Amino acid sequence: MNIKWAKRLKLKQLKLLILLAENGNLSETARQANMTQPALSRWLKELEEDTGHELFARHARGLTPTAAGNILIAHARRILIEAERTQQDLDDTARGDSRTLLIGMSPAAAPHFVPTAAMRFLQANPKVYLEIQEGTMDHLVGRLKQGLLDLVVGRLDNYEPDSELQSEQLYLDPIRIVARMHHPLTQKSALKWADLEPYEWIIWPSGTPIRSRLDNALTAAGRRAPVYRIQSTSQVANLWLLQYSDMLSVASKGVAEHFHRRGLLTELNLPLDTADGAVGMVWREQAQPDTLLHQFIGCCRTAVRTIGADAGPLSFQAV
Repeated sequence: MNIKWAKRLKLKQLKLLILLAENGNLSETARQANMTQPALSRWLKELEEDTGHELFARHARGLTPTAAGNILIAHARRILIEAERTQQDLDDTARGDSRTLLIGMSPAAAPHFVPTAAMRFLQANPKVYLEIQEGTMDHLVGRLKQGLLDLVVGRLDNYEPDSELQSEQLYLDPIRIVARMHHPLTQKSALKWADLEPYEWIIWPSGTPIRSRLDNALTAAGRRAPVYRIQSTSQVANLWLLQYSDMLSVASKGVAEHFHRRGLLTELNLPLDTADGAVGMVWREQAQPDTLLHQFIGCCRTAVRTIGADAGPLSFQAV
C-alpha cells in the first residue's frame, strides 16, 4: 500500500483539512487560510488522488465529508491534539517539570477510588501533575479516543469493546436505591416497589450506565418508570437535593457506602434484581508503552484493595 502521501502531509495541511470540514465551503476556507480558492481546490484534488478516495462530496451548498473523509479528519484531529500535548510536555520539561497526566472519571469512581489511586501515584512521582475530569462514560471515552484524556475510570456496564482501546475490569459495583438519612422509608424493615410510588426521583440521564441498571431493574420487577422529577449528571447537586427533600435516587454501592459513612445518605432495603455492574479502566492502544500511564494504572489496581474499607486519607507530602 502506497502511503507516501501521508509522509508529505504537514500539521498546517491537517489544520486546513479540518477547517474545510468545519466550514463546508471552499471560498470561506480559502479566505480564512489566506490562500486562493483555486489553490485550495487543487490541493484537495491532489490529496484525494493521493489517498485514492473522494474525501468530500460536492453539492450546491458546498462540501460534505464522505465516509473516507470523516476517517481522515478524525485522524487529523488526533494527530494535532497529540502534537499539542507533545509541545506542552516539552515546555514542561524545559521548565524542569514533568508531564501532566489527564484522567477522566465517572461519578462511580469519584468519591474515594480515583482520589486514592491519585495520591499513591503522586507520592511515587513528585514532579508529575494530574488533571482529573469528571463526566459520564460516553463523554469521557469520546475524549479518550480523541487524545484529550490518557485514561478513563468508571462504570463499564454499557461499554462496548473498541479496537483502538484497551479495558480492564477492576471491581464489581452493584447499584443501590438511596435517600436522605431518616427518610420515611427507612422506618420499614422491608420494602416493596409499591412503597416507593409516592416519591419523586433524581436520576441520571437516559443512556448512562447507572440509569440503564435502574431501567433493567424496573423491567425485571414489571414496574413502570417512577416520576423522574430531576435528571442530573452532577453528583454534588444530586447529593444536596437528596439531603433536603424526600426524593429518591440510585447510586453505585461504593458511592452509597461512602456517603453513608459520612452521615449524608442511606441505602433503602429494596434489593435490585439485576446483575452486578462493574467499575474499570479504559485507555488507548499504544505502539510504545507509556511508563507514567501504566504506573497510574498500577495504582488503580492497588487501590482496589481499599474498596469497602475506606482506608482514609494517605499521608502526603506536597512538593
